Amino acid sequence: MRLYMLYLGTMQPGEIPVPGYLIQTDEGFNILVDTGWPRSFVDTPVNPPDLTIQIRPEDTVTARLKAIGVSPADIDYLICTHLDEDHSGNHDLFSSAEFIIQKEHYELARSGHPRFEANRTSWDHPALQYRLIEGDYELVPGVTLLETSGHVPGHQSLLLRLPETGVVLLAADAVMHHSMADAATRQIYVTDMDDETGIRRSTRKIADIAASENAAFVVYGHDTEQWASLRLSPAFYE
Repeated sequence: MRLYMLYLGTMQPGEIPVPGYLIQTDEGFNILVDTGWPRSFVDTPVNPPDLTIQIRPEDTVTARLKAIGVSPADIDYLICTHLDEDHSGNHDLFSSAEFIIQKEHYELARSGHPRFEANRTSWDHPALQYRLIEGDYELVPGVTLLETSGHVPGHQSLLLRLPETGVVLLAADAVMHHSMADAATRQIYVTDMDDETGIRRSTRKIADIAASENAAFVVYGHDTEQWASLRLSPAFYE
């Protein structure tokens, strides 16, 4: 199994990374995790309050995949950690894939919650097929989805068992930065939807699993310092 870290652009100030991931399994499955801001932002970014989005042509999810010899049609599964715009902006390009999402989150987004409406034409494209899951879920051997509500209801993280590196956790926005890894002291942000109890529960879940599994490392969702030290695609972990 291989894990590719896809750098899908930057948010300023702070050189904040926008992440995606590609997992290639020994059985031949290509599993994409998230798709970044909308590709239209390369030319015409729509900046949220207090942020400036910077996406070069080579930062688009399709360009990152092409650099490692993968096309959208090659993706078997697309794991949606959640449907915030910086994670779901290009879902519509992957109509050949089966989308895996927590039922709670999908139903919240489909209900018309305003947080997820700006990007709805991408993640709710009629050609897309979703598998709705509930709770922790082994997708294929070595790839387990972890329900980590807090940042949003129905958020999910991943546990990967790589043959050489060992266990790697992709926390996504359940834990966005290493400074937030301690559930007792974790800062709560305005972008965190759930109540504080739920947020701290998921933060603790990530830490507890990392400890019990003796994880090689946890990848935090938007950690500038950590991402500067990671092996980014087209390099990989295996």
